[in-house]
Amino acid sequence: MEFFLLVIALLFATILIVGIGERIKLPYPILMLIFAMLAGFLPFMPEMHIDPELILPIFLPPLLFATAQRSSWSVFRFRWKALIRLAVILIVVTAGAVAATAWAFAPITSLPLALALGAVVAPPDPVAVDAIATKVKMPRRLTSLLETEGLFNDAMAIVLFQLAVQATVNKSDVGLEIIPQFLLGAAGAVILGLAMGWLIGALNRFVPNLAARCAATLVAPYAVYMIAEELHISGVIAVVVTALEMVRRDRPQDSQERLTRHAFWEVLEMLATGLAFGLMGIEMNQVIQEEGKNLLGFVPGVMAICIVVILVRGLWMFGSYYLPNRSNPKIPAAKDTLVLTWCGMRGLATLALALALPKYTADGSPIEARNFVVVAACMVLLTTLVVPGLALPSLMRVLRLRNNEQDTKRARRMLARRAESVAIKALKENIELTQLPENYQQAVRRRMNSLHTILAQDPDPHDAISDEKYTQIRAVIAKADSIQGIALEAARDELLKARREPNVDPHLVDEIVGRLDRRTATLDR
Repeated sequence: MEFFLLVIALLFATILIVGIGERIKLPYPILMLIFAMLAGFLPFMPEMHIDPELILPIFLPPLLFATAQRSSWSVFRFRWKALIRLAVILIVVTAGAVAATAWAFAPITSLPLALALGAVVAPPDPVAVDAIATKVKMPRRLTSLLETEGLFNDAMAIVLFQLAVQATVNKSDVGLEIIPQFLLGAAGAVILGLAMGWLIGALNRFVPNLAARCAATLVAPYAVYMIAEELHISGVIAVVVTALEMVRRDRPQDSQERLTRHAFWEVLEMLATGLAFGLMGIEMNQVIQEEGKNLLGFVPGVMAICIVVILVRGLWMFGSYYLPNRSNPKIPAAKDTLVLTWCGMRGLATLALALALPKYTADGSPIEARNFVVVAACMVLLTTLVVPGLALPSLMRVLRLRNNEQDTKRARRMLARRAESVAIKALKENIELTQLPENYQQAVRRRMNSLHTILAQDPDPHDAISDEKYTQIRAVIAKADSIQGIALEAARDELLKARREPNVDPHLVDEIVGRLDRRTATLDR
């Protein structure tokens, strides 16, 4: 019961700290971490023990699913080379470099445990990057690359972590079996994710209830993750593939579901992130109380690991991004490289993996350096998230590296015109339009002819229901709304097709589809 009371208290604290963070312009996850760590010193706070085996299954599936919904298959097809470089090779290189550093400078005497530490601090977090990058209007070429990296790098890190932990618990070595195990696990996870995406799509077509269909999006990531773990394949990749496949199967008529789903996942993501950082703060408090003055001996090793994490990413970005793009006049390669290095922010995956590290080996003996791993993970998180998060706005101003508003507006106008042309075509083919009174025919045509203006600019939330004449003749209104709904559905269908095309920004498409969904929702009042 005490644990559930603690969870409720942390959820309420998350709501409060989100407001405080927005007022003082600090990332709320870090404030939550500090709050929970300090709260642990209060005399009435009970001593809590978190089961490490529950951490990954509870937090990773929903947060990975929420982030993956904002991407698309076309992004991965377009950036598959960067995906391999950043989400696979860089993770292995970082984990190896951190393991070597921990072996040399830290109180870690087990090579598998050093590798586990490397896997814990290796993966940047897409949620943290998205939360901070969007506030400074970073160019989409960079945010898209960072988000793509963050979705799949957890998979490689977790495979490394699980193998290293298994070797640590059993007091054995980590061999080259990691390579075929990762490849087979990834292939099996892709198949499982595609199957789950198809199953949820079929279920949504069968279930008419809106709340039930939205609930399926919460059940799906947990279900596919647990099935993947039982099959000993990558649960992370399975969750991401499921999300991408479910978004690909979105239907144009599901406007209300998309609006409800967006609001639902925005709340769930905030609460889950706050709860995870709060639990990490409690864990840090326990480590501080257990180690006491021994924490001073952790300082050299922790500092060395933080430096190595940043240095490895900087060198990798220099070789994999700056050198190939330095002669491209359209890309400021040096500035981009600095920002990509700066945005190697660790987050929930690092927290979850650190908390998931067992406390005892198979024979019941304690894992001596576990507290060091937790402290090192927390300090890497603070170093890569707090400092870059606070300094990123100033860095963007100094570099004058802003999102090209003209390109964004041009792309938005192009998508809006494309949607409008399909809506007008559907309107012309709808013979029921001629059955309406002339003034209503003109009103419907006028709305569709100005659709691109509404979609390309900030929408007026009242424009769809402001005509008082509609309240006078309900039957005519219903007919006009039905015709408009058909035209808007055709426009949405065209935009969802565009979302699957290469070089089309899914974030921008989602923004415009959201406006169409809200406009349709006013017709369904």
